[in-house]
Amino acid sequence: MGEPADPPIRKERLDRFLFFARAVKSRTLAQKLIEAGAVRVNAERTARTDLKVGAGDVLTMTLGARVVVWRLLDCGTRRGPASEAQGLYEDISPPRPPPAARSPYEAAIAPRPPGAGRPTKQQRRATDRLRPDGQ
Repeated sequence: MGEPADPPIRKERLDRFLFFARAVKSRTLAQKLIEAGAVRVNAERTARTDLKVGAGDVLTMTLGARVVVWRLLDCGTRRGPASEAQGLYEDISPPRPPPAARSPYEAAIAPRPPGAGRPTKQQRRATDRLRPDGQ
């Protein structure tokens, strides 16, 4: 008797993987992201939402203003908690540029400490008074 064969690598639709890995909030948004050409699989741009991806594939995506690069470890079976979703991929993204190299738009955004939440009405009015147009 021969040795047991390795089980085949499980593959999942690209839109479902992005949803399971919590890259986007819904499959519809995942489909729009893919169809817009913002996702590359193994360095090749794709517009197919039904493309099968699995362990070992590398996804390069533009999410907001960031370029995110993920190496897939598993394709998952459900959209679970964030801790489970982070186990589906390894983040190999390039580091963010230093503040001096950011665009003028990014530099103009005031930093807020993590966990500070939304500004209160009083804080917003104080910020508005700093604007040159006074709004």
